[in-house]
Amino acid sequence: MFGIYEISKILTAPARLEQALTNVVGVLSSFLEMRLGMIVVLDQKGDPEIVASSGWADPTQRRAIETLPSKVLDRLVATAMPIVIQDVCSEPLFADAVDVITERLGSRVSFVGVAIKSDSRVIGSLSVHRILDQERGYSFDNDLRLLAMIANLVGQTVKLHRMLSMDRQRLLSERASLEKALDARPFVTPRRAAPEVAGIIGESAAIHEVLETIAAVAKSNSTVLLRGESGTGKELFARAVHELSLRRPKPFIKVNCAALPESVLESELFGHERGAFTGALAQRAGRFELAHGGTLLLDEIGEISSAFQAKLLRVLQEGEFERVGGTRTLKVDVRLIFATNINLEEAVAKGEFRADLYYRISVVPVFLPPLRERPGDVALLAQNFLEQFNSENKRSQVFSTSAIETLQRCYFPGNVRELENCVRRTATLAREEKIVDKDFACASGKCLSALLWTSSGSGAFHGRQNPPADLLARPATDEVKGSPPEALTSALQDGEFAEGNGFAPARRMIEKERLIEGMEKAAWVQAKAARLLGLSLRQVNYALKKYNIEVKRF
Repeated sequence: MFGIYEISKILTAPARLEQALTNVVGVLSSFLEMRLGMIVVLDQKGDPEIVASSGWADPTQRRAIETLPSKVLDRLVATAMPIVIQDVCSEPLFADAVDVITERLGSRVSFVGVAIKSDSRVIGSLSVHRILDQERGYSFDNDLRLLAMIANLVGQTVKLHRMLSMDRQRLLSERASLEKALDARPFVTPRRAAPEVAGIIGESAAIHEVLETIAAVAKSNSTVLLRGESGTGKELFARAVHELSLRRPKPFIKVNCAALPESVLESELFGHERGAFTGALAQRAGRFELAHGGTLLLDEIGEISSAFQAKLLRVLQEGEFERVGGTRTLKVDVRLIFATNINLEEAVAKGEFRADLYYRISVVPVFLPPLRERPGDVALLAQNFLEQFNSENKRSQVFSTSAIETLQRCYFPGNVRELENCVRRTATLAREEKIVDKDFACASGKCLSALLWTSSGSGAFHGRQNPPADLLARPATDEVKGSPPEALTSALQDGEFAEGNGFAPARRMIEKERLIEGMEKAAWVQAKAARLLGLSLRQVNYALKKYNIEVKRF
């Protein structure tokens, strides 16, 4: 039993399989007086993969495997039964190996061999030779039991090593595949972390891109032109440029050019001397002077008159001006930021905006994305507005999942400003602490934002178009039954909308190709397609009828 104990320690120790098996055979020779011990492990084809033997150092370069004829090995593998031969010299199976055996051990040699199994399959053999001692007499039963136990341990060890080898090979193969895929993939510069700016909320790629641009622009004194639809937060981004720049300790001054008449706007920007006009009782510094060393935001720059455009152009070119009614030239150091929501290129083409002024103010144009291009930020913005409302009104309202889904489906032509107003209106009128989809105005047909998209006004981006008529979908309620959506679209476009006529707000309608793609992904199950497309079942059903799409049956 001492030999079994030593062999179990060898097989459980971390080592290469070949070395472990060689050490097992060494124990058989050292402790159990067995000669020419050998372990043969076969591969998947049945050929010897590992041959482990002990003390086989032969100057004639003979191999240990020569002491085990192939016929003996084949019988062990085929029958899985032990083989005991009392005298190998008289056994025909050993006819080809007798010379090697007798050369090593003499003429009186016996042989004992057992099969090594793994999961009932023979994977090799364990064999030993003994020198016969006729005076002592010897029984092979003990040898067979001992070798059978050792063969069982060896079989389990070989199985474990092969499993580990297969796992290692699989991992190496996966690693090679990944490395190949990474080498084939074009190098992409990792996105830098966007700077955090107070008041600007969003995790979408569009917002990150704008914030990265703002951070780069803020390092210089270049003139910035913020372009975007109404309600996209142009003032917030202008302040962000100031806060991220070296001018942060200095004033940030803002002027809405569209809110003031031309005469008042000139006095506001450049200041006036005492007595310059009726009511000018004292000298007054203008916004340019107040913003000295800091930043001046001129919002709605596209709304100023042609005459005032010429006056502003001189300030931009020379960096100097005179107060209204004054003769002394003043020079200021001001970082200028302009903002507009109109299409300046179109205004220049129509002669409504000076081309030379356009090139002066459009040094670094920054386009602010509308809310519909950053749908992932809707939930974050809505939650922030609700928290502000709760703080101001000592409330503890929360959004339900259905409420967030309703907000994310809206088009919001008024962008972030409209979203804020929607949240505040809904929170004010909600009857419960938990806001649900039915609390929104669109659920009762009282949301009028869709009317904004029936006008032909131009936007902040070149080539901007009004949403197609397909964006105007059927009502969200059943108050008007039998009224075709085309009638709703026509009524909205003709301005015949009345709160009491029961029409619900317009909603987005998907294109035909996207609808078909969604239906195919959902195996033509309308309810599943509605979830995939972010629409209601009613909208999907109407779209199928509108485009005359035949529902496939499986």
